[in-house]
Amino acid sequence: MADTEQSSIDQTLGDILVEADLLGAEELGRALEIQLKQGKKLRDVLAEQEMVTPEQLATALSIQLNMPLIDLKRHTVQPQALKLIPEEIARKYTVIPLDIVDQMLITVMGDPTDIYAIEDLQAQAKMSVEPMLGIMSEIEQAINIHYRAGDTGKIERKASQISATLQSVKGQQTVQDSTPTPITQTFELLVSQAVKDRASDVHIEPHETRLRVRYRVDGVLRDVASLPLNTQAALLSRLKVLAGMNIAEQRRPQDGQFSIELDGRSVDIRAATTGTAYGERATLRILDRERVFIPLEDLGFLPDSLVKYQEMLKSSFGMILIGGPTGSGKTTTIYASLSQLDRDKKNIMTLEDPIEYRFQDISQVQVNPKAGITFSRGLRAFMRHDPDIMMVGEIRDGETANMAGQVALTGHLVLSSIHANDSVSALFRLIDLGVEPYLIAATTIGIVTQRMVRKICPNCREPYQPPAEDLAAFEEYMESSQVSFTSGKGCSLCNNSGYSGRIGIYETMVMSNNIRQLLISNASAGDIKAQALKEGLVTMQNDGMQKVKLGITTIPEVLRSVFSVGEH
Repeated sequence: MADTEQSSIDQTLGDILVEADLLGAEELGRALEIQLKQGKKLRDVLAEQEMVTPEQLATALSIQLNMPLIDLKRHTVQPQALKLIPEEIARKYTVIPLDIVDQMLITVMGDPTDIYAIEDLQAQAKMSVEPMLGIMSEIEQAINIHYRAGDTGKIERKASQISATLQSVKGQQTVQDSTPTPITQTFELLVSQAVKDRASDVHIEPHETRLRVRYRVDGVLRDVASLPLNTQAALLSRLKVLAGMNIAEQRRPQDGQFSIELDGRSVDIRAATTGTAYGERATLRILDRERVFIPLEDLGFLPDSLVKYQEMLKSSFGMILIGGPTGSGKTTTIYASLSQLDRDKKNIMTLEDPIEYRFQDISQVQVNPKAGITFSRGLRAFMRHDPDIMMVGEIRDGETANMAGQVALTGHLVLSSIHANDSVSALFRLIDLGVEPYLIAATTIGIVTQRMVRKICPNCREPYQPPAEDLAAFEEYMESSQVSFTSGKGCSLCNNSGYSGRIGIYETMVMSNNIRQLLISNASAGDIKAQALKEGLVTMQNDGMQKVKLGITTIPEVLRSVFSVGEH
């Protein structure tokens, strides 16, 4: 019965559009066929196929539902209403909270007949909701203005206040003596917006006429704000005060660290400054604890690889290495691994630079060369504390590599990261650092190497046909005839990139007796790789293409992240 009623309503919507000469009869027929196959509402099909404009569709819906169409340009979104609905819910249902009247939340929606959305909104707001009809594109624009994009405008407005103040007191006051409140607010907005946008880094870069601000999101830099150049000194001074740097030093590189409270939680930030031709620039690394800690099952391991890695973690002694370049997610994998271990019955100690996530029941030590705490010296010190499991943030030199091997050989489980392109090259990296092959063979349980790829944005995902070159690269690993390829079209939620969030691509190699024997006999990397493949090794390339097949990422992302220069 419900299906019949829905079909009747949809047919009425189609008739309205056809009668108004906004949609042809053939187009309507095609849309109804798609609707039947996909089980969607006709309005959604018309919007997705771009058969009518958002304005035309909203006008027809207004007639169909006998509901006035709200022009958001003539209404002011009230802050108290906005606070009741989180941004992700607003985007999920394409709704903007407008006002609160008589304990009722007034909302403007693209689909005011969506009962499930209204129930969810009422649960979020803890009050009744009155839905009103709006134009989808205008609602999306309002969400951008009043949620995420709002802070970017605030950054530029606050920076302009600083600029005007500095101009008016030029030559009369130091930066610290001029209005500190706009400086503080601007800096906090820069950081809060970065955290909200899931940025890993903030770049504050002076150029000839402007101060450029960029965020690195999902591994890619994008412009966020362009500020007056004369705000550079004020912002850098604020940063230096927070990070404990020397405010007077502007030529030598400086490093520091601080924490900032945002929305009731603490975010750690590593800061670095250095001089450039146009003045000092700064880079902030955001160490958001909520993003650093991700359960092992959610990192992106394929099922078989996850089982292999979890078996490695059950070992009572030996060494497990996590390999990859800088920014490939090694620290996240190690933290997820630590969370899997029995912290109640084991004494776990870590050496880190820096400590990015604090565990309540693990002894974590910050590397501090000035105080004599290096990775190798720290390992030696740990041996006097009856450890079961030790984590070394990174094996950077021969002394640390040999010490880690000796510790693993004496009955301890050691986890560490190492710079290596793949699992086999990690073994040869240890040899290059001066570790004897017999020690590597005797202690290494397994090696996981990884990269990060961007995930397709779920909000603008659509089918697509890869170009011939990409398809050829994919078909080197698996058959493509039965694969439905998808990509992100680009939308406001993903900043028109087509991607949102990242996932790991992994290569998990278990050290078998055959691989150990090859290593001891000085076999080549090619021979060891061939043996690993024979034993079922899934390479990062293959892992990545499987994630393409599953609709998680795209071929270009895998090619960009995994393949060497010159391949494909």
